[in-house]
This record gives sequence, C-alpha cells and structure tokens, in this order.
Amino acid sequence: MLQTTQKKMIATKGYAALDANSPLTSFSFERRPPGARDVQMEILFCGVCHSDLHQARNEWGNSIYPMVPGHEIVGRVKKVGEHVRKFSPGDIGAVGCLVDSCRECDNCKQGMEQYCQNGPVGTYNSYEKDGKTPTYGGYSKVIVVHEDFVLKVPSNLALEAVAPLLCAGITTWSPLRHWQIGKGHKVGVLGLGGLGHMAVKFASAFGAEVTMLSTSPEKEADSKRLGAHKFVLTTDAERVRPLRSYFDFIIDTVSAPHDYNMYLRMLGTNGVHICVGAPPTPSQFKGMTLIANRRSIAGSSIGGLPETQEMLDFCSSYHIVSDVEVIDIKDINRAYERMLKGDVRYRFVIDMSTL
Repeated sequence: MLQTTQKKMIATKGYAALDANSPLTSFSFERRPPGARDVQMEILFCGVCHSDLHQARNEWGNSIYPMVPGHEIVGRVKKVGEHVRKFSPGDIGAVGCLVDSCRECDNCKQGMEQYCQNGPVGTYNSYEKDGKTPTYGGYSKVIVVHEDFVLKVPSNLALEAVAPLLCAGITTWSPLRHWQIGKGHKVGVLGLGGLGHMAVKFASAFGAEVTMLSTSPEKEADSKRLGAHKFVLTTDAERVRPLRSYFDFIIDTVSAPHDYNMYLRMLGTNGVHICVGAPPTPSQFKGMTLIANRRSIAGSSIGGLPETQEMLDFCSSYHIVSDVEVIDIKDINRAYERMLKGDVRYRFVIDMSTL
C-alpha cells in the first residue's frame, strides 16, 4: 500500500452526473496508480445500462456525486502491477459491475462476489473498501482494477458487442444457469430491451422454448430473429388467455412499473417469476396468486467473476454477443432520452475514443 500511495496519480477525464437533475458533462478526475496486483486499462468501449440512468438521476435514492457511470467496460491493458499474473500489456480485458469484495465471506469463497456478505464494491457509485474513496466507472478514458476483477475477453468477438455482456449478459445468464433452465422448459421473457434480448439468446441457446412477452407489436420479427419461438402481445387479451398456467419460468427484465399479478398467473405448478429488472417504485402482488400453483417470485443480481468468465467463454464458442448501437460520448444525454422511450436495438455502447 505504501508503494502505491507514493506513485503519481493518473489524471484522466470522463463524463459525469454532477447532480440528479443536470445533463452529464465532461469531468476531469484522478485514478490511483496500479498497485502490485492491479491492471490499468485504456477503455475502448463502455455499454450504457438502464441502471446508469437510474443512478445518475438518483431514482434509487443512493447516488454519490459527482458520478461517472458505466459498468460494461472493455479495454486494452496498458500497465500491470509487479505481481499480476493473469494479464500483460496489450491484452484485452473487461470489467463488469464489481471492482472488489471482501474475498472472505462464504459467498465470495463460492465465486458469488455479487452477494458479498460484507458488501461488494460497485464499479461506480460506490466506495472502495476504505469507505471514503468513491469509485468512478467506464464513461472515462482509463480504469485501474485489481486483476481478480478483470475478465479475459475472447479474441473472436467484436469488442463493442462484448461490452453489454458484462451486465445485460450476465444478469440474464446467471438466473438461467441457477435454475438450470434448458431443454423441456417453457420460458417467457418479459420485455425486449438490453436485458431481454440477451435472455432470449441464452434461453434459446440452452434449448428452452422461448416466448417473448411484449407490449410492442413491432418487436415480433426481431424477437424471432433473436431466437424466440413465439411472440405474444400482452395488451391483447385474446392472445394472453391461453398462457394461463403455461410457463415454467418467466424472466422479467422490465425496469418500469408493471402488473406482476398478470404474469404470475401465467406460471404453472412450481413456476418461478424471476425479476432482473428493477422498477424504481415498490411493486405489489396478490398472495393468492402465489399460493395457486405454488408459484414463486424471485430476484437475481448479475453474477460472480467465475460465472461471468464462463459466460464469456460460452459466448465465444456459440458466437453470441449483444446487438448494439455505437455512439459518441457527446451523445450520451440524448441516448438516455432515447433509452427511456425504448428507442435502441438493443444496447447503446460508447466508443470511448470519442472522448
């Protein structure tokens, strides 16, 4: 630690939310120099997650300003600490939603750092383990992260399309794997956005029957291109009626308020409604809807480091990546507005060379 603090800090720049109401703007700040086990990366691409918008606008009530969002990061290694063994300068690495955890609790020891019992350290809008140094995310030129929280990026995948796998990908991969969803299962995917389009790709790749549940009729063709076997417009009561007690699982990716009871009734016996979207307001559901068919409602949050690497390796083997629209950093505020309208197919990714 003494050696790290004696080194010169790294001056860099990014885009930041200075408060909950102002547009993101150019922001200069400093990163720590790489310590013995740290990797310093030049950020090449950073995905734009809906949670970036939630947190930039303090919709979850826990925002730390100034805030540099971004936790879907792909970059090129520039420097490594003297004890780093996993990476060398020139390698392509990735950083997702976490940059540290306690490493000692039961969850961390099982590779579930996202559920660290002593509190994981988020890539942004969080504090380092010292409890006072804020973390800044990927809407920036440079990042320094402990090698244990840097992932290896397969060489056969387009880097801009890999970036959203670090959140949208792993957020849907993790529950699909946890509940061992695959051949013989009927899966409904609620919402075709950044998360939903990855849920469709993974669930269909695992052999499940996939039905897209959407309020947008114009997304039917896309959902089937992505791998969905069926499409149901949920505003059409006649098309919804046959789905009563139909699904084994529903992957709910919607981050806006919606009627959980409607979808819970679509679950068969022992069916599970898995929430990966996070609406900003409290949600309600009827107890009797759960009691019928012994249904469950559950949640899942990203994935640990081993699981995320497993996902990246699977994506390499099956050539699965996110569908992206690459933008300039100067267009980030417009991208937020478009994202609120669902006007993206299906993830914005910032080309950080434009900063």
